[in-house]
Amino acid sequence: MIDEHSMGQDIKCRVDFGKESSLGKALLETSELVFRGDFRLKIPFAGIRDMQVSAGRLAVQFENGSAVFHLGDAAEKWASRIRNPPSRLDKLGVKPGTKVKLIGRHDADFRRELTSRGAVTTRSKPDLVFLAVNNKEELVELAYQSDGAVWIVYPKGIEAITQNDVIKAGRAAGLIDIKVCGFSPTHTALKFTPRR
Repeated sequence: MIDEHSMGQDIKCRVDFGKESSLGKALLETSELVFRGDFRLKIPFAGIRDMQVSAGRLAVQFENGSAVFHLGDAAEKWASRIRNPPSRLDKLGVKPGTKVKLIGRHDADFRRELTSRGAVTTRSKPDLVFLAVNNKEELVELAYQSDGAVWIVYPKGIEAITQNDVIKAGRAAGLIDIKVCGFSPTHTALKFTPRR
């Protein structure tokens, strides 16, 4: 399964932070910049006060000081991604004209985003199905979704339904899990596609 957190963006590099310097792994996540080496950094995009790119180095100033990520050719791309993070619908793969089928209770904000993006709600032959569930029992709906990609939207950190429950139900329905996405502060979305 692909984790959306890294968005395919992790690089082994050197980071200078204050008087420290370490080799490690830098990750460009959905809403924060992370470094794991001899020291660890987690820099939320919202907390970045200034950012400069020069000669393959991404210099970031934030509340705890400044860090220089030696990213080479990726420095400019990472800076652009930090300045313009993808929207929820970008991460979910919803484009203008995408046919979506909504099952379960979806919040009004999500419905408005779909409408303003130009997605088309349909009951048959959708490009994407969004199944909102609050407990394991509601996963039975998966058995009837065999046409295409299905996003299961479920609450984070509750016992009534876990990521393992969702994965198990998807696989039992003949689907394979391919991507996870932070749907909202309270919910996660897991994408499945039919086994070929």
